[in-house]
Amino acid sequence: MRMLVAAAATHSPAGTAPPRHRRRRERAAAPAPAPHKALNAILRSRVIACLRARDGETAMKAAHAAVRGGVSVLEVVMSTPGALEVICDLRRSYPSLTFGIGTVLNPEDARKAIRAGAQFLMSPGTVMEILHDLEEREVLYIPGVLTPTEVISASSAGAEVVKVYPVSVMGGEAYMRALKKPFPSLPMVASQGISIDSINGYLEAGASAVVLSDAIFDKELMRERKFDEISELANLSILQASQSRMTKI
Repeated sequence: MRMLVAAAATHSPAGTAPPRHRRRRERAAAPAPAPHKALNAILRSRVIACLRARDGETAMKAAHAAVRGGVSVLEVVMSTPGALEVICDLRRSYPSLTFGIGTVLNPEDARKAIRAGAQFLMSPGTVMEILHDLEEREVLYIPGVLTPTEVISASSAGAEVVKVYPVSVMGGEAYMRALKKPFPSLPMVASQGISIDSINGYLEAGASAVVLSDAIFDKELMRERKFDEISELANLSILQASQSRMTKI
């Protein structure tokens, strides 16, 4: 903005400010930065399926099961064996959907995830080096926050969206509502301990989306490899989020 005003001033008589209508046109001509495609996908879906598994084969089959159930945004936790291979496979199999890596704790893991094709990265806290490294990239970084101070710090450093974690142990929907109130324009993703039945409550409390882990990838179902039932939980989750969206409109 300072560059625009300075450029305009060079065409005005010395000591004379550019006409007000010209300044308005110059301000209007500066386009707002386009949001990440991944962020748009998250805001549309309102559900991020979070997958962690004991082995790569189970992770692969569970991920495909969730997609069959209607999940369009999915993250694989970095500590899952074969997580990067799962992301590669998902990107090839479903090019129109959105996949990322979660629990990214350092820049080296961030670079590995990006090379594997991750479209977004999430952390339980804010890793400033990752946030700064991704500032000019198409890969979206979602840092974790818990307090207003952490929200301000992440937002001031360039975060377009933050993850409120761990939300349920801090008071759940009530805490989500209280934390969101001072930051109405910043998208927040609620994460940790969220059940399918509580999706609507978190969305109505101000969350732009929810992260669902065990609610979709139930530990017992994963252990017994009941992937059809995982698909059913995924479908139920998407339906719940969709109904909340219609209610809010």
